[in-house]
Amino acid sequence: MPGIEKSMSQYVTEHPSLKFVFFGGKGGVGKTVMAAVTAYWFAQQGRRTMLASTNPVHSLSGLLAQNVFGKPTAVEGQANLWAYEIDTKETIERSKVEIRNKIQWFLKFADISTKADEFVESATMNPAFEESAMFENMVDLMFNNEYDVYVFDTAPTANARRLLGMSKVYAMWVNKMLKSREEARSLRELLSFTKKKEADPLMDYLLSFRDRMSHARELLTDNKQTAFFFVTLPEALPIAVITRFINWFHEFGIPVGGVIVNMLIDKASLNPNSAAFVQNRVAMQEEHMQTVWQKFDGQVRAIVPLYDTEVRGIQAINKMAAAVFS
Repeated sequence: MPGIEKSMSQYVTEHPSLKFVFFGGKGGVGKTVMAAVTAYWFAQQGRRTMLASTNPVHSLSGLLAQNVFGKPTAVEGQANLWAYEIDTKETIERSKVEIRNKIQWFLKFADISTKADEFVESATMNPAFEESAMFENMVDLMFNNEYDVYVFDTAPTANARRLLGMSKVYAMWVNKMLKSREEARSLRELLSFTKKKEADPLMDYLLSFRDRMSHARELLTDNKQTAFFFVTLPEALPIAVITRFINWFHEFGIPVGGVIVNMLIDKASLNPNSAAFVQNRVAMQEEHMQTVWQKFDGQVRAIVPLYDTEVRGIQAINKMAAAVFS
């Protein structure tokens, strides 16, 4: 059976400029734990590290055994490490005000008089609006550049795909909006009696937004600064999920750092008297590990054993860091 060609620590050593690290995978595979372990390791190297959750169903506070919701919070027991469960409510409320202003400017431009509130409410009730707000918060963190390393615990892969793909989708949308707005402004000036050029805050916003998305995409696709790691169990479904999404991340140009296999049962702990349930699980995992080596040849960075206790608190994270970065 093949082995690990390049470990997690080797990968990080070969990417000294690594700054934005993402973890994703199917739900329940240990993404939050791996993100926390990696952030802890970076902090131990003396680098100011932010561990942030973009998963709407946060679990960092539970893992760290302290409340980190709503604002960057120093992690107790480890210097250089801060954690933050992003709260989107404030961003959504701010976005409502911005959308209301933009709609009013748009209607004024078209000489239409109406109230914008009903448009705002319908726009912000869209299920994708919270993801959009989460993306805005994530980009704010990245742009603020207050930390040496940012480790993101993302939602299950489908959500992470949409989240990280927003920079590309937004870029396409804003280019269409800019074209339409420019055509409308040219027509308005052509038909105007005075030919006077008016200020256009909506156009200014679109240009600013285009620059912001362009910069975000630049960071997310920079293989020197960014890496997305997939976490899987030695089981069929999580392997199938990340097989599909690794290809998608390549298409979007987001650098894939590798794969971490979590919760592998140590065969050395078995004996003839071991329960049949355990022996069956080990046989199943062995079969799926063959698939892992076949599908992710050269990309497996660490194999983490299944522990007999749950991972919670700094001491448990320290124990797992030894396994991931050995």
